[in-house]
Amino acid sequence: MLAVDLFWKSFFREHDILIKWLLLLAGASLFYLWLKGKKQTKLNVDQAAKAKAERARISESEAVVQCHCCLVHLPKSGAIVQEERFYCSKEHLDCLDARGWLGSAAWRISPNQDARPEGLAPDLVVIHHISLPPGGFVGRNCTQFIVDFFQNKLDPAMHPYFEEIADQKVSSHFLISRRGEVFQFVSIQNKAWHAGLSSFLGREKCNDFSIGIELEGDSECPFEEIQYTTLAKLSSQLQAMYLNLQFVGHSDIAPGRKTDPGVQFDWKKFQVKNNIPVEKLPFGLDPR
Repeated sequence: MLAVDLFWKSFFREHDILIKWLLLLAGASLFYLWLKGKKQTKLNVDQAAKAKAERARISESEAVVQCHCCLVHLPKSGAIVQEERFYCSKEHLDCLDARGWLGSAAWRISPNQDARPEGLAPDLVVIHHISLPPGGFVGRNCTQFIVDFFQNKLDPAMHPYFEEIADQKVSSHFLISRRGEVFQFVSIQNKAWHAGLSSFLGREKCNDFSIGIELEGDSECPFEEIQYTTLAKLSSQLQAMYLNLQFVGHSDIAPGRKTDPGVQFDWKKFQVKNNIPVEKLPFGLDPR
């Protein structure tokens, strides 16, 4: 037994350096395997995160929505978005749908509306002007006041004039702002409260058979060029739905009571921009 102990002691003395290198090599190998495993774990986590993000992207792109105009289903990634609505094409965005709403307009539904008489389709467009407060659009953006007014949300405390009109319940089908934005408050299939006491060529109650378009402005300032361009486009969109439309001013159907759209409205420019036959402008092209 003593001889065996002496043998191993002699062996370890003679091979001490070799054993140390072997132990160092083993330690280095273990450290390498640990480091490699850690890197692999991080790589797996990164790959999993990328795969999850890619699945989410694919899921989003493959989400199906419905065109608000024609009701066709299409991938969300390929749809045109207007507010929270989706459209399959610019053509459908720019037209009136079967419910009487213009896709490209900002929809701000007014409570001030009711049904048209049964079987009666609109054949008249009435052009108005509106400014809240009076002349307020000069030098600042006052469009939201008009939107609030048509939705019965106008704050009387914001301006003395608002106190005077706080109890009025009115609306229009469309509003064109000074920047050419189009707002729609009432479906053209329904009756907006824009004309009031009125008569067109012997026909009373023009609200029953008309579409009201308000231009932000007054009788003191010329209307913006973009408003004429937008009005012409809107008029074409309406004529595509109703072929026999005629065009008048509010003052034409309520003379003595109303003066809008006023002397600043250029009927000739409106007629030329939209190529409307003169016979569809029964009160002529002169300013009034």
